Parts: sequence; structure tokens; C-alpha cells
Amino acid sequence: MLEELLLSQELGDPLYNPLKYALRAAYYSGVSVDTIVLLLLLPAVTLFIAAFRHLIGLRGFGIFLPAALSVVFLNMGPVLGIGLFLVIVLTSTFFRTALRKLRLKLAYLPRMSLILWAVTLCVFAALFGATYLPDFKISEVSIFPVLILILLAEEFTRVQLGKSANVAITLTAETLMLALVSFAVLVLPAVQRLALLNPETTLLSVLALDFFVGRYTGLRFVELWRFRKLLKK
Repeated sequence: MLEELLLSQELGDPLYNPLKYALRAAYYSGVSVDTIVLLLLLPAVTLFIAAFRHLIGLRGFGIFLPAALSVVFLNMGPVLGIGLFLVIVLTSTFFRTALRKLRLKLAYLPRMSLILWAVTLCVFAALFGATYLPDFKISEVSIFPVLILILLAEEFTRVQLGKSANVAITLTAETLMLALVSFAVLVLPAVQRLALLNPETTLLSVLALDFFVGRYTGLRFVELWRFRKLLKK
């Protein structure tokens, strides 16, 4: 359906619609429509995450990881993505605790390498076990979504080591929440059609909204809720 939309739309004047011509040329060069739509919507997803963090007060692990996770969920599905992520996080937490109980005096980077070694083995085991589940298409899972999940697990372990397990769990939950909401936006057919048929308008609107959100200097929604009793006085 998206291919038909891309090929059937009128391109108009190239002076005012240069992106439409560029997208058509990219498609004829072999770039898939899904990749084109994803690239067009990625700035909108990062704007969405930035607005949630800046206006509402959710934290999470930066902007890149929630946006990358939403793409992971788009690639392998939210159920398999969250399941594999939980396997990675539980493995890294268990192995980190085991290393601490053994009282091995290891430097930070070699210790992280050992944790990622254990995570890799568990990911292999999880992917092997998922081959016996008919609803999951493991053959379509590429290495890049798995690497992004491992990257998030590394960030989770780093926060655990630097702060506390409660902080790491809170940031991870907020990251997953941002990623799931972003995934819900990415899979909307109306949003995909809007971005594909109006690429210039989409990117310029995101640019304007980025400046608008960035100019806000008031209290976040979480802070308004936290200090609501003081604000009433």
C-alpha cells in the first residue's frame, strides 16, 4: 500500500517538493519504502521522546535508546523485544551480583566485558528456545536489534554500578514506556501515509516543534504534581 502511494502521488514542482523527488529516486535505486518511512518518522519520534522528557518529566536512558528500542520493536515485535530485553537485563543483574559475591577484584571495563559475555550466551539460548515457538519468526531477527538490546542492558548495568538497582529499574521502565509509545506512533498507518505523502511538511513541522519545545523553561508535569501542595498556597 505504501509503495502504491509513493508511486501514484503527483510530485509537483521540484523547487517546492525536492524531497518527493529524492524519495522517488531512492525507491528506484532499491531503498525499501519501509526504510524511507522510518527515516522520515525518526525525527518525529525523537521529538516525541524529547517532549515527554522535557515537558512531562520522564527520564529514561537519553533519547537515542528509546528511539532505537522503538525500531527494535518494529523489527521483531514488542512481545519478543521485551521478552529478549528482560532476559538480557536479568542475566546482567544476576551475573553482576555473582561477581560481587565472589569478591573478584576486577576493573570496571573487564567486569562489563564479562557481563556482556554472559549476556551473549543467554541471548543465544533465548533465540534457540524461541525457535520452538511457532508465533515468533526468529529467522527475520537481525543482529542490529539484538545489539541495541544489549546496549540498553549495558546502560542498565552501568547505572546499577554507579547508583542503585532501584534507579536503574526506574530508568529502564521509563525507557521501555517511551519506546512502546514511540512504537505505537510508528505503526500507525495514518502517520506513515502522512509522512510519505508530505515529507517536506513533516520535517519542517518537526523542526518548528523542536524549537517550540526547547524554548519551554517552566515546571515539568511531574514537578507540578510533586509540588502541588506548595503551589496551592
